[in-house]
Amino acid sequence: MRWYKLAAEQGDASAQFNLGLMFDRGQGVAQDYVEAVRWYKLAAEQGDASAQFMVGAMFERGQGVAQDYVEAVRWYKLAAAQGRADAQYNLGVMFSKGLGVAQDYVEAVRWYRLAAAQGRADAQFNLGFMFFKGQGVAQDFTRAHMWYNLAAVSGDKDAVKNRDLIAAEMTPQQIAQAQKLARECTARNFKNCD
Repeated sequence: MRWYKLAAEQGDASAQFNLGLMFDRGQGVAQDYVEAVRWYKLAAEQGDASAQFMVGAMFERGQGVAQDYVEAVRWYKLAAAQGRADAQYNLGVMFSKGLGVAQDYVEAVRWYRLAAAQGRADAQFNLGFMFFKGQGVAQDFTRAHMWYNLAAVSGDKDAVKNRDLIAAEMTPQQIAQAQKLARECTARNFKNCD
């Protein structure tokens, strides 16, 4: 804590982020969300993507600051632009639910795809749901099955159940096509899976 504080006070963004984490988690210091946000913001303003994500999360949850979904989206977008999959996933959720932004399923799908391409099982699961429901994309059980299958392989237990429910509505040829698409997607390391 002492060394992080010395470095943080000298403007080191990494130390500022780590100091924020310590206050956020109550490690080596009493938990203090206000102080966590203060240190996260200092690092975030220097472009630290992890800190930008955490500032967004603090605004989303209303920890250390008044809950403000618009601010959460703003900070998530900064982190997402730097490739943070968790920020991309959270943006998908925000657009899907209309939190801090107008509800926009197309935009939600865009953010989920970016996170899914980095192997995020929860984003893959949500893409399966979007294809199943036809939200932001044309309804497509084959694609829904594919995404649920990828999420299942990535460790999402609910995806197995959803995949199997959709399979009951599909022909054997559609299931085979979905499995083929999932294999191809995995071979491409989740890139360009649609």
